[in-house]
Amino acid sequence: MNNLDVMLKSGAQDMGIALTDEQLHKLRAYVDLLMKWNKVYNLTAIRTPEEMISRHILDSLSVLSYVEAMIPAGGNLIDVGSGPGLPGLPLAIMLPDRNISTLDCVGKKTRFQVQVCNELGLNNVTVLNERVENWQPEQGYDGVISRAFSSLKDMITGTDHLLRKGGLWLAMKGIHPEQELDELHSVRPDVVMTESHPLEVAGCDGQRHLVILERMETAQA
Repeated sequence: MNNLDVMLKSGAQDMGIALTDEQLHKLRAYVDLLMKWNKVYNLTAIRTPEEMISRHILDSLSVLSYVEAMIPAGGNLIDVGSGPGLPGLPLAIMLPDRNISTLDCVGKKTRFQVQVCNELGLNNVTVLNERVENWQPEQGYDGVISRAFSSLKDMITGTDHLLRKGGLWLAMKGIHPEQELDELHSVRPDVVMTESHPLEVAGCDGQRHLVILERMETAQA
């Protein structure tokens, strides 16, 4: 096991996640592919594999237990503004019994994701090269997750049509977004925060939070 494998496995372990050999192999292969493609296509500003492990892979895995608890086996989760597949592809590796869609409007990023899925055999992933406002799914998703939106208001108004009745928004944020929640309430009082969890990301300084939101009629049901 090389240094990067040790960093990934021990970092996940520090976060309470025991990686199987297969999961470790696939997550490392994802990092290797991201390093390779990034040199040509500039998919992320993060350049070193060590930073990719901490700021991309482990950051994505920090929400794993919440996604596993909130999206049932066989359920559907969409990662909006997925970029090179974050957090969607690491979650798909860890949760093969969940159906993960990743949506991004930048073609080079979704082409990279398709290559990753083909090479790693991720049969539970649907890659969508679409603008979020143009994607009209046949049925709503159980959950919408994103770490790409600048504000909660933008996330909720931009993805409202994707979420089924009773579904959840999972917003990955830095500090607890008190001001964003106030702003959201002023335009969408029907959407309420039901949970907020501080996230521990091995190797990363700074605060991280997962904010869970749902429509009020669901919260009262």
